[in-house]
Amino acid sequence: MTGRLAIVGLGPGAAELITPLASDTLAAATDLVGYAPYLARVPERAGQRRHPSDNREELARAKQALELAASGKSVAVVSSGDPGVFAMASAVFEAVETGNPAWRDVDVTVVPGVSAMLAAAARIGAPLGHDFCVISLSDNLKPWYVVLKRLEAAASGDFIIVLYNPASKARPWQLSEALSLARGGPTTRETTRPARFDVGDRVRTRNIHPHTHTRLPRYARDKVGTVERLHGAHVFPDSNARFAGEDPQWLYTVRFSARELWGREDDDTVSIDAFEPYLEPA
Repeated sequence: MTGRLAIVGLGPGAAELITPLASDTLAAATDLVGYAPYLARVPERAGQRRHPSDNREELARAKQALELAASGKSVAVVSSGDPGVFAMASAVFEAVETGNPAWRDVDVTVVPGVSAMLAAAARIGAPLGHDFCVISLSDNLKPWYVVLKRLEAAASGDFIIVLYNPASKARPWQLSEALSLARGGPTTRETTRPARFDVGDRVRTRNIHPHTHTRLPRYARDKVGTVERLHGAHVFPDSNARFAGEDPQWLYTVRFSARELWGREDDDTVSIDAFEPYLEPA
């Protein structure tokens, strides 16, 4: 017997901003799945089971919810704000697409919520009444260079810019960097060290994993690729996250073959941004 799964937006924090549909969906669920602080916002009900988890475990949380629903449970996955805005909806659909084929039989619905950007705009009297864009400053799933490119594009188009995930303990510097860019400041940094590599150089990625912060995927470590672009010197996240200063480092785009990364027998290539300390001559 297959159950159902609802991805529910709790709104920006105030209880009165939770929609009636969200409240009804939560009340009807047999199981609640979510980040522990968000679950704490939902009133407890007799017989209802809770499955709290830690931050940055979105995909594992989605898989757990789908497994419960596939076993016949009525599951609600909770998100803050709207579940489709940097929240759990994308993680659930990714799990459905790549996970257990039985999960595709689960009835999945999305219950929208009031997003933080709408609540904040209303609160401060700055309605999003013209063209705007929403950008996350987190570089956990994309390199900081990509974030900067998107900020530059939005600023050059004179968009109203809404920033999500502006800072964290590991990323205390990025908000000031973003604001500097929006004011026309530079995105690169000066350094007295010349770039160690040129476009076309063969490089090997170093198999390192700095404490608390890394900007190189595990599958790309100790692999050989070719430098295809040099982006200048940028704030080095590994140092800045430990409050050790900006320590500007050269940033490169390195192209790898799928054969090199995963042993696949095809001609596909993958380009990855990597800071100089992660590279050595091949």
